[in-house]
Amino acid sequence: MKIFKLSLLIQFVIFATISIKAQETLPVYSDYLSDNVYLLHPAAAGIGNCAKLRLTHRAQWTGSDEAPSLQTLSYHSRMSAESNVGLGGIVFKDRNGYHSQIGALATFAYHINMGGDNFNQLSFALSGMFTENKIDETNFILPGQLNDPVITNLVRAENYYNADFGMAYHYKTGFAYLTVKNLLLSARDLNSSSYESLNLRRYLFSLGYFFDNENPNKIKLEPSVMAQLIEYNASLTVDFNLKAYRKLENDNILWAAVSYRQGFDGNKIQELSQFTPIIGINLKNVLISYTYTHQVGEITFANGGFHQFTLGLDLFCKTPRQAACPNINSNFR
Repeated sequence: MKIFKLSLLIQFVIFATISIKAQETLPVYSDYLSDNVYLLHPAAAGIGNCAKLRLTHRAQWTGSDEAPSLQTLSYHSRMSAESNVGLGGIVFKDRNGYHSQIGALATFAYHINMGGDNFNQLSFALSGMFTENKIDETNFILPGQLNDPVITNLVRAENYYNADFGMAYHYKTGFAYLTVKNLLLSARDLNSSSYESLNLRRYLFSLGYFFDNENPNKIKLEPSVMAQLIEYNASLTVDFNLKAYRKLENDNILWAAVSYRQGFDGNKIQELSQFTPIIGINLKNVLISYTYTHQVGEITFANGGFHQFTLGLDLFCKTPRQAACPNINSNFR
């Protein structure tokens, strides 16, 4: 019985230390490399020549019902072929042990054609979000204590609203995004009786370039970086990415990516370090991809990695106006 109580205590401490991080609305993972930039940057809403529908499922397959998991469903598009307005929406469900959250957001984006012979576009966007955070501590109660009148509030929930702001700039085949997430700081720690808002604000910056060698039989490369700064603890992480494309017959595209995420928060024990390979294929307007994330270092929090599947559908595609990166021109059309 003492071992059982000690095990519960250890689990509680681990989950408590990550509960604030889990409340940071939609988590920032590496699936944006699966032509899913809108998950990170609201300014990507309606930015391409196709409307984009994406479904993702992320899980840590440890054989446990309480293993971390995340599901997202997103859609974004231009209002019309001639419109500068892009609209988008995301619904998501995130679970990590005894903590879970569900949420939805809607995005309004405006894209400005800067003119010239090359693709040259400046974009702005604003997203509004509703999220419900929930803590369920019933698993931490020993058998026979569930009816104890002293033990109350085993399940607690908190609803809050938030907003994201983003900008993007595309020139020829280069791109840059800047996003400020969680502007309203409106969540609170459910482990505390205090109603003071948590500082959930984070800053995301992405920069990349697509090397189009104009030869359909050669591999095309797209290096990029993505940096994120969390304001409340001044922690910085940087993703170093490389994505490769190979065009197949009938406008199908085989692609693969590798991402390395490194933390720079001054942790004396061990900085965050993750390695993520991704492989996918575009079959006409259908996208299928698989992502695997593995933590690197001597200290790990799990024996296995995280697995993520993405299923996408490009809709209402139009002929590209000018040469640009694949995020703009789906399937290089």
